[in-house]
Amino acid sequence: MTTDLPDDPEFKRLDWMATTLDSRFRIPGTRIRLGWDTLIGLVPGVGDLATLVPAAWILFEGYRLGARRRVLLRMAVNTLADTAVGSVPVIGDIFDIGFKSNRRNVKLLRSDLAARYGGAKLPQSGAHSAS
Repeated sequence: MTTDLPDDPEFKRLDWMATTLDSRFRIPGTRIRLGWDTLIGLVPGVGDLATLVPAAWILFEGYRLGARRRVLLRMAVNTLADTAVGSVPVIGDIFDIGFKSNRRNVKLLRSDLAARYGGAKLPQSGAHSAS
């Protein structure tokens, strides 16, 4: 199964957001990457809730682009796991560095849509499928 889609502007925005949240920065001298999700998540109480907004946007875009329900459910579980575990001090911050829920969600969405549309132009908004 291919995961390639055309250079669709929708995916450029989604890829940018996921990369910014999950792997924008590299810890010097290592291959470890982290993003704003991890950095903002260091703020007790509000950090993980604040990054829930852009993560929810990625999920909404998946819905708008026509992702299947099971894919949207997996994306939602990833987002909720990131928020729940990420809110635990120290352990949650380490989890954020490794789990990268937003990049996982964009990859799931890309795979689902590539399998359904096979490299064709993505459908316009309102293409949600009931399957």
